[in-house]
Amino acid sequence: MAAGRIRIGIGGWSFPPWRGVFYPKGLAQARELGFASRAVSTIEINGTYYSTFSRETWRKWRAQTPDDFMFSVKASRFATNRKRLDEAGPAIAKFLGQGMAELGDKLGPINWQLAATKRFDAEEMEAFLHALPREIDGLSLRHAVEVRHDSFTVPKFAALARKYKVAIVYAESPQFPCITKPTAPFTYARIMTARESLQRGLKSAELAKLKDRVSRWARRGDVFIYFIAAAKVRNPAAAKSLIELLGSGGTTAPRRLRTP
Repeated sequence: MAAGRIRIGIGGWSFPPWRGVFYPKGLAQARELGFASRAVSTIEINGTYYSTFSRETWRKWRAQTPDDFMFSVKASRFATNRKRLDEAGPAIAKFLGQGMAELGDKLGPINWQLAATKRFDAEEMEAFLHALPREIDGLSLRHAVEVRHDSFTVPKFAALARKYKVAIVYAESPQFPCITKPTAPFTYARIMTARESLQRGLKSAELAKLKDRVSRWARRGDVFIYFIAAAKVRNPAAAKSLIELLGSGGTTAPRRLRTP
């Protein structure tokens, strides 16, 4: 079985402290996505958690990024941060219908992040997973669910995710449960442990351990891994360090940086 594609990236691309640190000094804000998408191979779009965007905006994002680049998308809070997930159908449809299909083959997985207070209820969760469509506008969709309550660390939840081929997000964080069960043909990971005191965000030993873990994940399918939250200013450096560590031994190789 061929190894999956490893994509390593960051959450978002518009963050003022990155200017002059990750982004070259003086780079116009309108060109930041173009620069970031040539430094990493994937970005999780976070603004979609709060807002919707026009089809024109989605087309613009596609046009500004390289051919082999891929976005993931954080789902709307109106679909996930609600009292009853089994009533999320209309919100799911509205979120998916805003125009993200304009990304075409640059559309990666969708991350449905649940509220930290949401507890596991098998019937409610199955209804929610069942409501996630397999495609939009003829474009196949991949779904990942990020849970933040310990009640989800039960075999029944993993079984439901596996039934619907939905990935459980591997969330490496001291605050949230870290579930390692493979439930989909791909892996979605969010690393939230960077420290500002470290130039690369993580220690060399931590990056080496992560490299080994990512390589194992790739044996069973594509991998999407994001350095996000925590010491956000260090996340691009952490992502680039992991890309360099994988080198020719992984399926993601560092690309020469240039200002688009």
